[in-house]
Amino acid sequence: MTTHDATRDHAPDASSETPPAAGRGGPSRGQADEMPRPAEWDAATYHRVAIPHVDWGQPVLARLPLDGTETVLDAGCGSGRLTAELLDRLPRGHVIAVDRSAAMLAEAERHLAPRYGDRVSFVRADLDQERLDGLQADHIFSTATFHWIGDHGRLFRALHDVLRPGGRLVAQCGGGPNIARLRTRIATLVEAEPSVGGLAGWPGPWTFATPEETAERLAAAGFTGIETGLIAAPAGFPDAARYREFIATVVLGEHLARISSEAGRDDLLGYLTAKAATDDPPFTLDYWRLNINARRPLI
Repeated sequence: MTTHDATRDHAPDASSETPPAAGRGGPSRGQADEMPRPAEWDAATYHRVAIPHVDWGQPVLARLPLDGTETVLDAGCGSGRLTAELLDRLPRGHVIAVDRSAAMLAEAERHLAPRYGDRVSFVRADLDQERLDGLQADHIFSTATFHWIGDHGRLFRALHDVLRPGGRLVAQCGGGPNIARLRTRIATLVEAEPSVGGLAGWPGPWTFATPEETAERLAAAGFTGIETGLIAAPAGFPDAARYREFIATVVLGEHLARISSEAGRDDLLGYLTAKAATDDPPFTLDYWRLNINARRPLI
């Protein structure tokens, strides 16, 4: 088992370590940053509550053809729950677990290293900023990651270069109208409530591409055999407390990090949770998942 921090290879400012996650459950960020870095995750809580992501990811993993000996790059491994299932399909292979979050990688290593040892290595890299120089894989697997990345064209070029000829990219992320109801409610609150003014004028942290946009970007990056499509994947929660914990931890960390006051963060979470109580069914997020299959040509 090896750990490598590619962010240090590309960033001369060694002081840019992300601060520890805040106690509220969502990612945290230093208030003094003029150019905000991605907020850090509460990885332990994420590991516990991100059940929908595991449920969505299992069919994606099933699409990946494996004989058990390959090297597979998990692009955005998070806390490692699906990475473990990938490793179970590679009894004689290897997984390169990549994430930009130091907290997520530490959580993944905590769960995976004792069980899988040297069959998994951990690489810290920001897929939105960096080429993955020095890495090579037979296939790439990814779930719930690409929508956090702003430049999908650059992302697909970087992933194409990592793949060996004939290698497959099998992925899923948020796309199209993903969480449209939640996004509309956030915009409504920002217009009306000064306490969440840190969100004013900010487009948000997500890129929810369409299947058509994604297919064009994959082709431009050199992929062939491209298949893209959207599926509805609503996620429901049994009560207000678990809905609020989920959106705070999994969905709105970047938003919470931009709001300077505790009262403002409570206003955002309280408003969204109260609105979700009126939905039918209540406490449901209108998720849409973008499925991606593509291949690097043999020649």
